[in-house]
Order: sequence, then structure tokens, then C-alpha cells
Amino acid sequence: MANGNLPSYLASAKPNPMQNRLPWYKNTAQVYAGIMLWFVFWQQIPLGAGGDGYSKFAGGTLAQGLGVAFLGLIAAALICHFLFYLVPGMLGMKTGLPLYIVGTSTYGAQGGFLMPGLLMGVLQFGWLAVNGYYAGLLLVMPFLDKAELSVPHLVVSTVWIILGAFMGVKGIKYVASVASFLPLIPLAILIVLLVATIGGIGNFDNQALVKAGETSTPAAVGVQPALSTFGILALLATYVVGFFATAGAAGADFGMNNRGAKDVHLGGLVGVALSTVFAGGVALLIVAGAYGSGIVTSGAIMEPPRLMGNIVGDKTAAVFMYLLAIAAFPPACFSAFIAANSFKTVLPSVKPLISCGLGSIVAIGLVIMGLAGKAIVVFSIIGASFGPVCGAMMADYLLSGCKWNGPRAGFNPAGWISWILGFAVGAADFIPGLAGQVPCPPVAAFIVGFILYALLAKAGLQSKTLQMPAATAQQAS
Repeated sequence: MANGNLPSYLASAKPNPMQNRLPWYKNTAQVYAGIMLWFVFWQQIPLGAGGDGYSKFAGGTLAQGLGVAFLGLIAAALICHFLFYLVPGMLGMKTGLPLYIVGTSTYGAQGGFLMPGLLMGVLQFGWLAVNGYYAGLLLVMPFLDKAELSVPHLVVSTVWIILGAFMGVKGIKYVASVASFLPLIPLAILIVLLVATIGGIGNFDNQALVKAGETSTPAAVGVQPALSTFGILALLATYVVGFFATAGAAGADFGMNNRGAKDVHLGGLVGVALSTVFAGGVALLIVAGAYGSGIVTSGAIMEPPRLMGNIVGDKTAAVFMYLLAIAAFPPACFSAFIAANSFKTVLPSVKPLISCGLGSIVAIGLVIMGLAGKAIVVFSIIGASFGPVCGAMMADYLLSGCKWNGPRAGFNPAGWISWILGFAVGAADFIPGLAGQVPCPPVAAFIVGFILYALLAKAGLQSKTLQMPAATAQQAS
């Protein structure tokens, strides 16, 4: 089909030229490392799931000891790199084109408006809600004993979301100028907390923590029995992969700035896998060391920020909380920025300030209802949404001989059918009668998306490929 028959957003797409690209350590690795160093990610690793700093499972992810927790963390990090990031990254590198363009091979030239373009934008407001919820919580915790969902917490979180959305749309260049340095803040805080607790790691007793969880967890959290080894592995994979899913698909946007396959691999191995294990692993060690050394002698609080008062004193802990919140502001702005770019592509007649304003209202609603504080729920939904996207993209990539064939016409049936069924599997925990029946839903959604796309493609349920000469030339070179 002639190039003139392409939708305008495809016909006007220009590959990023090779001379504009940089080594992996100047873009991909540092950006992903900044994502994984975000305190909202690593503070939840010891809990897995819960509230008010407590795990809803006695002993959290440390119930079977540090070895099992680290094994689960490493496995989840490798899943993120090899299954969710690598193919989008390679597609971006080979074509020089962003996700919403290369995704049209899987979902069609018309379908690409919605998937992954619009979906990526919509889900950013889930990220923005979680960011606002936890940043607001850190900012009020030094002054309130019961800070979570208090009026000051909700007010601060609301203002945070509004400012983040506005800066993301109007002032992202100012945020970007300092964003590359701010991940050093949580890195430094993690190191300080680790040094202060490392002496107690050898004395950590996971069974004592389990017993403390059984007796000290507030009734509102609702403690459940300690997880088995497999349960911990599955919970960590669910949480980590769900958190990373959209960032993995966005590997195309990072890959288009890479020079070659080596940059894509090293950027992911260091920025994704190593950073995940480091940030999450240090959080586990801090909690284990705090209990093993006797710094924390009662209760079963397992979020490192909530233990900082015991570890470094209340005044220093308050400073650390404010610093962690400050470091979280650029990710809030970037979420709004990504959403604005997505909506400009899909809804060009709607001003980004209006579309992002409406999305921010939804994000504020999630905070007020307390849903944004249920990180595992939010990340499970994100994982269910993008698990089948990454799975289908991998199947499409492999079937195409590890290259991008170009956009397909209309709505590609193989992509959409695989996404619908994959999402249903990934969202099983939210479907009555299926809750708890699917282990590690985001990974299960990926597998279903991969297998179904491959089978449907082999059955001929792919729409016709359209030609994009610019992208073809880029890959040929």
C-alpha cells in the first residue's frame, strides 16, 4: 500500500538518526536506574503488599529469609529485562522510532492510536496518583502520628498532583535539567540506612519477624499467614513486573536513542536488572538489619522510610523524608509529560492542559479513595494492561525475523484478541471467582499475549502490512 495511504502520524514519523544517539550509560541506564531508585518502588519490596507500613502477610517477603527474598527479586529483575524491556528496546534501536509507532505492527495503523498510545497515556495517571499519595505522606508524616488519609495528607497530595501535571505539560524542560541528579538522593539515603543497620543482618531471625507480624499487625491491615517460598517468589514478581511494565514497553523510546544492540543490552542489564536488585535488595537488608540489631524491638513495620526514626533519629528521618519526596517530583512531572504526548497524538484537537487536567482529577480521586496507597493493586492493573502488550510485541518481533516489518492496516486482529484475553488473565484477581487462581498475573498475561499472538498470526489473523520507506531504510542501514 502506498505511503500516502498511511495515517498522518505514521507518514510524518522520522527515525532518530544515528548521529543523535548516545552510549547506554548516558541515557538508557541512568533513566531506568532513576526509576528503580524511586522510593515508592523500593519501600514496598519488604512488604510485598499491605498498608500503614505493615505487610498483610506475616513476615512479608522476608518470611522465608533473605535468601528467598533475594532470589525472588533477582528473578523478577531478569523477567523485566528479558521479557518486558528487551524487544521494545531492540525495535526502537533498529527503527529509530518510538513505541506508539513500532506498536502499530502489533495493533494496526488505526489501532495504534489506542494501543499502546492512549493506554500508555491513561495509565500515567495511575502512576501520578501513587506518586502524589506517597510523596504527600512523607511530607506530613513528621508532624502527624496518624498521617495516612488525614486531611493534611490529602491536601498536600492534591497540590502535588496538580503541580506535577502542570509542570509536566508546561515546564518539563526545567524539571529535566535537574532530574538526572535527583536519583542520587535516594541512593545516598539507602546507603546511609544500610551502613547504620548492616551489623544486625547476621542476627536477623525471619521467624521472629513472622511472629511479630502475626501479633502486632493492625486489624485494619488484616494479617494473613506467612507466604511459602513460591508465594514470595510470585508476589515479588507480581509487584516488580507490575511496577515496571509500562517502563518496559517504553524501552522503544529509550532504544531509539541507542547506537546498537550492545547499548540496548547493557542499558537494560545495568539500568533495569542491576538497579532493581540493588534498590530492592538494600531495602530488604535495611529491614533485616534493623530487626536483627535490635534497633527495632517491637512491632512489624517493614517500610524503610517508617523505620528511619529508629535508625537515624526523628530529626534526621524528617529531613530524609523531605529529600525523598523532592526526588519523587520529577517522576510525577514525567508521568504527566508522557500522558500529554500520548493525548496529543490520539486527540490532537484537545489541548494537553485540558486532557491532563481531567486525568489529574482522576488521580486525585484515586488518592482520596485510598486506592493510590494500594501500590500492589495499582501495579497489578498496570501489569495486566501491558503484560500482553509486551508478550504480543515479542511474538510479532520473533515471527518477523527479529525486525520491524512496518505498520499493519486498520486494527490488527492478532494483536487485539491477544490483548483482550491476556488482560483478562492479568486482571484475574479483580474478577469474582478468579481471585487468587492465577499465579503472578502480569507474567501470566505476558505469556498469554505471546502465545495467542503467535497462534493467531500463524492462523492468518494479521492485517496487511503497510510500507514505511523511512523506517525500512533505517533498519537496512
